[in-house]
Amino acid sequence: MLEEAGIPTIVVSTARDISAQVKAPRTAFVNAPMGNTFGRSFEHERQRAILLDALRALETVREGGTLIDLPYEWEREFELFRG
Repeated sequence: MLEEAGIPTIVVSTARDISAQVKAPRTAFVNAPMGNTFGRSFEHERQRAILLDALRALETVREGGTLIDLPYEWEREFELFRG
């Protein structure tokens, strides 16, 4: 309904294969473990960069179902939170 009203939307995803099947209006893929879409806790610069890249995609991606790969990689082995 948002898209029909002229309000563009984007999904930021860590599940590329699922996103490719769902075909949301726009999807930005981040190669990170599930639940860490914007990076590790307190990595403010990276989180901001991912958010800004996703928002920029709203301006450039026009074709429905488009999936773009953002250039961010998870550098270290995933560590479970043990709080």
